[in-house]
Amino acid sequence: MLVKDFGKIIKREFKGYNAKKFGQDALAGVTVAAVALPLALAFGVSSGATAAAGLITAVFAGLIIGGLSGASYQISGPTGAMTAILVSLVAQYGIQGVFIASFIAGVLLLIAGILKLGGLVSYLPMPVITGFTSGIAIIIALGQVNNLTGLTSEGLTTIEKIASYFTLEQSLDITGLIIGLAVIVFMFVYPKKINQYFPGSLAAIVLATAANMIFKFDVAVVGAIPKTVFLDDRLDITAFADWGTVKGLIVPAISIAALGLIESLLCGASAGRMKNEKLNADVELVAQGVGNMIIPFFGGVPATAAIARTSVAIKSGGQTRMTSVVHSVVLLLSMFILGGVMSMIPLSALAGVLIVTAWRMNDWTAIKSIFGKKIKTAIFQFLITMLATVIFDLTVAILIGVAFSIIMFVVKVSDMQVTVAEVDPEKLDESNVDPEKLKYTCVVYISGPLYFGTCSKLEEKISALGENYNVIFSMRGVTVADISGIEALHEYCERLISSGIMVYFSCVQPPVMEMIERCGLKERFKDDMFFWSTDKAFQHISKL
Repeated sequence: MLVKDFGKIIKREFKGYNAKKFGQDALAGVTVAAVALPLALAFGVSSGATAAAGLITAVFAGLIIGGLSGASYQISGPTGAMTAILVSLVAQYGIQGVFIASFIAGVLLLIAGILKLGGLVSYLPMPVITGFTSGIAIIIALGQVNNLTGLTSEGLTTIEKIASYFTLEQSLDITGLIIGLAVIVFMFVYPKKINQYFPGSLAAIVLATAANMIFKFDVAVVGAIPKTVFLDDRLDITAFADWGTVKGLIVPAISIAALGLIESLLCGASAGRMKNEKLNADVELVAQGVGNMIIPFFGGVPATAAIARTSVAIKSGGQTRMTSVVHSVVLLLSMFILGGVMSMIPLSALAGVLIVTAWRMNDWTAIKSIFGKKIKTAIFQFLITMLATVIFDLTVAILIGVAFSIIMFVVKVSDMQVTVAEVDPEKLDESNVDPEKLKYTCVVYISGPLYFGTCSKLEEKISALGENYNVIFSMRGVTVADISGIEALHEYCERLISSGIMVYFSCVQPPVMEMIERCGLKERFKDDMFFWSTDKAFQHISKL
């Protein structure tokens, strides 16, 4: 089925494809490569691997994932969000652990696509996604402190690393810090009009590298870029024989897969609106799965779709997935031709690029909306998810954010409203009812779910009705009820009847009536106590 879907996508995408469209794809691909090059190098280094690993990831992600993508516009590669997971993974299991986890994550993404789980991301609330992204941005920015300043840290979690800055002996690299800060300032003041033709990140890296080659600063640099697509450090299939290690990598692999699913599908949804083309989420997950299973064999790190590169591809006039392929070819040529120059890039310059990238990762429009509207639930969703992302594992953060959202939703929808109103004879149509007989009648308006969580509230609200009333329960606002709620209502009605009060029901919704019938409440109170409207109940009481 997914193969047929992919075939339909390709057929539609390349219908009428010609040299002119290829020219547009080629130009867009070169533009995307200019954006992707510094980011690929930076993400490779910041993940704990190497700059070459970042380049290899971008090359093969563009070829494999881009070629199999569920839309024409997705550009995949190493991303900042993924580095947040990989840094601690490298520290604990080494680079081989990253490769194993990436392969397992690829398998999980492939299965998710086959099982058509692409729609799951739509169930994540917007404040949770925004908080998740902001948390990742914080992790990325904090992760660049070492390369930016020359300071050292240790520990697996962000909190442990921050604490280690105050316990370890430190030495500040002033030259590296100046270079990094200069890159940050340069990227913020870089004209937007020029940025669309020559990315600010690439311009900053070019200038920083040129300065380093001229003045030969005593700073840490990227180092040698191998001129091969098979890096020395790559996935060794025999590593899977160590079951103890593989078992320990299952949870990180789930985190990588979850992040890949979320980031890729959110990128597709956002870019799809830009290009007015819907992403096939399940085909995209299969592409992400296949790509992340193959890339480790070349020495690359996990990849996902990247909104920055994807949006550049669309804005640059990219027509088909050939844009992704061209971008990969350009990066590969850069690796062979410019490897010597790239080896001289200061790490502090890459750190500056990533800090600005982290800042721009934040969805500032959404954050402003969340806090501007002062909706407490949304604010707490955002803050809890952001803090959980920084403090805990990324998958745990998502689970905490979603769990909190569910709890808040349940609390909100379970808020039953009960209003007791006495009948005002002056407002009645005396031609249909007898005001005298309705003088001692009241209507209890119930709105909200009638279930075990609202039983006590219902009884509390109607416990002070008095002893000389006819009581009509108007239940138009009750759309759902469970056995606990119906049984509680049954028991209370029995007590009212035993004290001489007549009980009636009006406006009962079909699903609630079905539950009433199944619980035996309708059989006990007979049909002549249930009415389609409150007016009909008034007419019935008037005839007694």
